[in-house]
Amino acid sequence: MALFKRKPKPQKEADARKAVEQFEAGLVSIRDLVAPASMEIKNDSIELNGRFVRTLFVLTYPQYIETNWLNPVINYDVDLDISMHIYPIDSTAIMNTLRRKVAEMESSLRINQEKGAVRDPELEVAYQDAEELRDRLQRGMERFFHYGLYFTIYAKTPEELESITQHIETTLGGQLVYTKHALLQMEQGFNSSLPLGLDELDIVRNMTSSSLATTFPFTSVDLTTGKGVLYGINRHNNSLILFDRFDLENANMAVFAKSGGGKSYAVKLEVLRSAMFGTDTIVIDPENEYETLANAIGGSFISISLNSDKRINPFDLPDLGVDADGEKVLRSAIVTLLGLMNLLVGTLTPEEDALMDKALHETYALKDITNDTATHKNPMPTMEDLQNVLDNMQGAESLSQRLSKYTRGTFAGIFNKPTNFDLDTGLVVFNIRDLEDALRPIAMYVVLNYIWNKIRFNIKKRLLIIDEAWILMQYEDSAKFLYSIAKRARKYYLGLTTITQDVEDFLGSKYGKAVVANSSLQLLFRQSPASIDVVAETFNLTQGEKFLLLESEVGEGLFFAGTNHAAIKVVASYVEDKIVTSDPAQLAELRNLTGE
Repeated sequence: MALFKRKPKPQKEADARKAVEQFEAGLVSIRDLVAPASMEIKNDSIELNGRFVRTLFVLTYPQYIETNWLNPVINYDVDLDISMHIYPIDSTAIMNTLRRKVAEMESSLRINQEKGAVRDPELEVAYQDAEELRDRLQRGMERFFHYGLYFTIYAKTPEELESITQHIETTLGGQLVYTKHALLQMEQGFNSSLPLGLDELDIVRNMTSSSLATTFPFTSVDLTTGKGVLYGINRHNNSLILFDRFDLENANMAVFAKSGGGKSYAVKLEVLRSAMFGTDTIVIDPENEYETLANAIGGSFISISLNSDKRINPFDLPDLGVDADGEKVLRSAIVTLLGLMNLLVGTLTPEEDALMDKALHETYALKDITNDTATHKNPMPTMEDLQNVLDNMQGAESLSQRLSKYTRGTFAGIFNKPTNFDLDTGLVVFNIRDLEDALRPIAMYVVLNYIWNKIRFNIKKRLLIIDEAWILMQYEDSAKFLYSIAKRARKYYLGLTTITQDVEDFLGSKYGKAVVANSSLQLLFRQSPASIDVVAETFNLTQGEKFLLLESEVGEGLFFAGTNHAAIKVVASYVEDKIVTSDPAQLAELRNLTGE
């Protein structure tokens, strides 16, 4: 018999392989880049680069469970990895096992029946379930799987880790899904949650295909309530974002975007669609963007400027009826006028504030207007009457001189005439584009006060839209007044919408942040890199949401409604687009077509 020996590999081949290994050892691989700098494995957690990590595995499931039962965990706003390991099992082996089990249970049922024993409901249900499963497996309607489900939690502190763990265990436990810590197997649990296809824990449970389908995390936030206004398309699942803002705790909305991000376009669409439900809308428009919309739906377009014939008297008192508290109404009006005076003549010193308060009381007294509501029907005083009072008041010379610019000087006529129009229903737009920059915050304050007095008297479903709201945030009194409206709007069936492109100026004010906090709806469009950090901190955005806002196209962003939020894309029909567009190119084309 001949013996054959394996021929040894040539020495040159071994040397070449060794050289390749040495060369590869000196290269940087992907593993080197993603590997943590430090890793300390403990019994019940892992400390990974200063973060604390823990893995939980699902131990048992209830007999019946609803679809999407993982939704509360998936939408829990923490750093969390969910790993699912699914192993198909041969149905033939399962059928043999079930046949034996069914025979055993059938035998037990017969024995109990022969003995006249009390029926065992648990055994009967198990027998029926097993028979049903056999039928479904035999017909190919079901398949059998082994299923392992693991949760790996990441936290900054041990306390946060415990808090998140308790929350997940409680959430799942409420659905009779019980979990346990992977004690003494934290490294294996961590590896099993990495996208490597490894299941080092190997803790599995039996699942049929219908049961397994309930675990699939095909879930996203759905903001369709079945009624309300179409705001846009949910970019997560292409569903409609259909919402009624008046169903929330308040109907206020804050809209933030850089110039050209689509904020006015989205708000005008909301106005147009809200009009179909009979909602009145009042707009303070600083850039003449709402005139086309007002003309298209038969609204009122009121221009507030030095050359306009429309005037608002800031001394007007709201008509709240004979049963109203006249003293409270008059005091409230004087407080509002004091805020206006701070805008007109500059910040008042304590002495000037006291003089101005006295002068305002005397101005109303000149027209026989007192705390008696019956006197509130008398003709209202004007700024000219206040000027005359200050002229004759000792120590008010400086106030008189500073106020004279608005009664006898350059800006005379705009704030010292009686109101000569009324607030109509439908859409009413107050345009302040033609006002000088120095007058804009003053005009917005006066218009807001006029609107607020009308809204309080006649309560109905309304929207109040303040475009470029950052202008009001520049002055404390106007910012405080806007915040007051935001807090009280709900009582008067009013939804306040604040729109701004200067995010830092708006959120830099304590009142600006308070207005946002009192807005149940927030709409964020494309942001500039300079302001994204302020927005992210205010709205608690994730890194992914920050990048989404930086890279969004026009009309794309994030829609927040209460505790839910989703990525949104604002869409309009052809006719709607022509009515609400603010694109200069489109507007020029429309003018050429219409010959205007």
